Amino acid sequence: MTLVLAVIPVLLLIVLMAFFKMPGDKSSIISLIVTMLIALFGFSFSADNLFYSFIYGALKAVSPILIIILMAIFSYNVLLKTEKMEIIKQQFASISTDKSIQVLLLTWGFGGLLEAMAGFGTAVAIPAAILISLGFKPIFSATVSLIANSVATAFGAIGTPVLVLAKETNLNVLHLSTNVVLQLSVLMFLIPLVLLFLTDSKIKSLPKNIFLALLVGSVSLISQYLAAKYMGAESPAIIGSILSIIVIVLYGKLTASKEEKARKSHLKVKDIMNAWSIYLLILFLIILTSPLFPGLRHTLENNWVTRISLPINSSTANYTISWLTHAGVLLFIGTFVGGLIQGAKVKELFAVLWNTVKQLKKTFITVICLVGLSTIMDTSGMIAVIATALATATGSLYPLFAPVIGCLGTFITGSDTSSNILFGKLQASVAGQIHVSPDWLSAANTVGATGGKIISPQSIAIATSAGNQQGKEGEILKAAIPYALVYVAITGLIVYIFSS
Repeated sequence: MTLVLAVIPVLLLIVLMAFFKMPGDKSSIISLIVTMLIALFGFSFSADNLFYSFIYGALKAVSPILIIILMAIFSYNVLLKTEKMEIIKQQFASISTDKSIQVLLLTWGFGGLLEAMAGFGTAVAIPAAILISLGFKPIFSATVSLIANSVATAFGAIGTPVLVLAKETNLNVLHLSTNVVLQLSVLMFLIPLVLLFLTDSKIKSLPKNIFLALLVGSVSLISQYLAAKYMGAESPAIIGSILSIIVIVLYGKLTASKEEKARKSHLKVKDIMNAWSIYLLILFLIILTSPLFPGLRHTLENNWVTRISLPINSSTANYTISWLTHAGVLLFIGTFVGGLIQGAKVKELFAVLWNTVKQLKKTFITVICLVGLSTIMDTSGMIAVIATALATATGSLYPLFAPVIGCLGTFITGSDTSSNILFGKLQASVAGQIHVSPDWLSAANTVGATGGKIISPQSIAIATSAGNQQGKEGEILKAAIPYALVYVAITGLIVYIFSS
């Protein structure tokens, strides 16, 4: 009965969004209320704990998630205001008029780089918004951005998920990082192929799509494996994404038609740099404040810090924001300074920011309710009940289902990192019981979590807000679920086959 009650919030959310096609804000409010009632009466969770759990979840929703979403969409809206998005569109067209190459470059390449640097939704919001401006349909743009934002999330935000996993399990970062890459190896080929096929499903295009997917997948796998084995968790996604961008651009140039090659771009380097100034500044600030520069990061992290402590379950939940290294703040500074460089006035930039706030009001409700829901499920013990039941029921077949637990964690919380905090120790302890390497099984949690990212309601809320499609969350969830299921099934097979 406890297990049935614990599963209800997850099933209810899926049913309301995917089958009743209820907007994200309404379905998340209903699911949150039901979760609260189950926690109170089904798990004997006190009213005080319930209140502070929701407050803790709401704080986590506002920062970093909602601030980053707001600033990511703000950066895109400023580009529309200054009309520099037209130059970026022209540049993508000059690389290749092939829509498949444009989609792969934006979602797998550029999106992967954004995920590697910042994470927390930037890799969905910005590529989806640019794709829509290039003429792609909003639902398609959201779906391909969600599918692409899977593999890279393992090492997103400068390797945060794997670094946290290593800390939670006391395992070696290099071993964990290498195992994560090996478990994702097949998907590094399949995800690019899926993105290319969704863009161009004609049979005659299949050989070209397979070749390009093999090319990009090979570059991603080799570079990420070497980076993980010898450098750790911080660099695989960054190096893999940069090399993927280079390979896709070169492929686009080499396979361009004679007419495309003959057509010269009238864009000047100065104009291109000006158009990209916002994103270049954002990337520069993120790199500057990353663990790549530990001395500077340490100094910044320990100044302008907000700390809040909340009493939950006879202990203290600590909520900390380091504003000077906050990805949302870096996005704001890069966007504001870049907007000024592009000719916008201060008053105009604040007007764009306020309009972006109004544009995202339903997203704010959705994300606060979802993170509040996930926090209550965690603190009341619901998530632990589901995970333990799955581990107990599967026995020796557990490695086959280990990624499912990671996927569940990300589906509920919206974060690969949070999934590792929730289930990292569980995976390592089960590994000891069934005589499987704890490095291998703990890595499976992160890998499964990357699949859950595709259908996480929080990620879907970001995707709909990027295309101004609030209310169509269910449609996108329904489109994305098959890919997430196949994704997790493939990772499960890989983990099981090589677990002995």
